[in-house]
Order: sequence, then C-alpha cells, then structure tokens
Amino acid sequence: MSTEARRVHLSNQQRRTDATAVGNLLLYVPNFLCSLCVVGLVSALFGDLAFVVILLWIASGALVFHRPTESALARRLLHLRHPTPQERAKIEPVWREVTARAGVEGRNYELWVEDSDGLNAVAAAGHIVGVTRFAMNELPNGELAAVMAHELGHHVGGHAWSGLLGYWYALPGRLAWRFLKAFSTFVFRVSKAFGCFGVVFVVLFIGGIAMATISTLYGLPLLILGVPYALAAVGRRAELRADEHAAALGFAPMLAAVLGKLHQQEQQAEAQATAQNGGVPVEESALSKLLSSHPDYYTRLHHLQPYLQPQQPR
Repeated sequence: MSTEARRVHLSNQQRRTDATAVGNLLLYVPNFLCSLCVVGLVSALFGDLAFVVILLWIASGALVFHRPTESALARRLLHLRHPTPQERAKIEPVWREVTARAGVEGRNYELWVEDSDGLNAVAAAGHIVGVTRFAMNELPNGELAAVMAHELGHHVGGHAWSGLLGYWYALPGRLAWRFLKAFSTFVFRVSKAFGCFGVVFVVLFIGGIAMATISTLYGLPLLILGVPYALAAVGRRAELRADEHAAALGFAPMLAAVLGKLHQQEQQAEAQATAQNGGVPVEESALSKLLSSHPDYYTRLHHLQPYLQPQQPR
C-alpha cells in the first residue's frame, strides 16, 4: 500500500454519535443511577456541601475528553507509551493514509504503542489510538492500516468515548458492590461461628435488605443483572461497525487477512488449552459467549463479504 503524502480533503463531519454509541450510553443508565445513589450517600457526610459534591462528580465526566487525563489513562490502565522516533516514522505514514481516505484530521488523535507480542490495537477515550509492538513490526503496512482504520471507526462512531464515559459513571456503583460483596462474605464467615442459627439470621437479614432495596427502587437493581450481557451485545455490534468503517475505506482484503491471523492465534490457544486438559477440548460456556465483547471470526468475515466481492460494472 502506498503511503506517499498527498493532499487531504477533510470531511465536514469529523465525528458522529451512531446508534451503537447511543445504545451503549442508555444501557449504562441503571449503573449511573445506582452510582448516583452511592455518591449521594457519601456526599451526606459533607453536610451542606453534599449537593456540590454530587455536581462535581457529575461534571467529572468531562475528564474523559481532557488530554492530560487521557494520557494518564493510557499509561496507567492500558499500559501504552509514546512511540520512539523510529516507530513514529513507521506508523505515521500509515496513519496519514488512513485518515486521508476517511477525510479526518489525523492530528486530532495521538498514536501510542503497547509493548506486547500479541496482535491487537485499541481506541481509547476521545483521542487515543494504540497498536501493539507486534502489529507495528510484523504486519505489512496495508494490514496495519486496516487495523488502524478499524480503531478510527470506533472514534468517529463515538464508541470509544461513550464506553469510557459510561464506565466512569458506573464506577462508584461497582466499587460499592465490591465492598458489599466483601463485607457480606466476612459477615457470613463470622456468623458460621454461631452455628446454623447465625447463618440463617444473616441470610434473612441481608435478603431482607436486598428485597427492600429492590422494592423501593421499583426493581431497578434487577436490571443491572442483565446490563453486562446487553453491553457485550452492543460491544459486538460496535466491532462490526468499526469493521465496516475500515472496509468502506478500501481495507476489506487487508482486514480479512488480519482476522485470519487472529483466528489462527485463537486456534493455537485452544489447542494448548486442550493439551493441558489431557486432550479433552475445553468448551466455552453459553454465558461466556454472551459476555464476549467481540464477534467470532466467521461472523466478522461474513459481514465483510459485500466489500470483498468484485464490483459489477454498471
């Protein structure tokens, strides 16, 4: 693939929020409401400043689009780093070609590298595109462009920022849930020292609180049980949309080749797991499939077929 510099015609619409991003945000509403309850309870400790604390927490979502905060997230959570001059000389021409085809201002995004021997890439926050060292060094530039075009699809469709924003607002509720689980486990173990009566008392007490909470909040906590599965389904749809974005830019054959390599890696991992299990294949449960954030190889390849077919002359 040629990566020679050329004139770039920028699109009027640099970004959009597609249905997948909107759906992702809507699915996080129950988590947000639970987090709001948690923050409200904690803010009560601040007396007259309680309302200010809640407003500050709500406003903190803007940090998702704050460049220094994005950089901190890239380093601490995603384990990314800035590319070296040699690496930048390799990936920037490829990125320039991708953004030129998309009509996107490439300088709005930051390129990062993950020191990993796996084939992977990531679109994070509002402006980060990261690729693994393996993808950068081992893939031909056409296939690397397909990977980066896929990640750009997550950005222009709003998938990256909506996912991070939803996760951020769900975090207080997640932390409270982990604390309650740990506390309940501790109380249950202590109650066992008092015999069967103690265990029954604790179970009834905790169950009563749970039922009271569910009835008071009109069953809202029950919705949260299904949220992970719905979010995974939306995530799989987002991956297909990002694939279509890369394919529409002319990278369908390269993306299909990358998917084939990923499929080979998955088969090798399954073979190793089978060997470690005494030759018995390790079957993935139905629930784990429902929680998968990526569609399987055959589904992704099927959705690429319209872009892989030769165009019929009119």
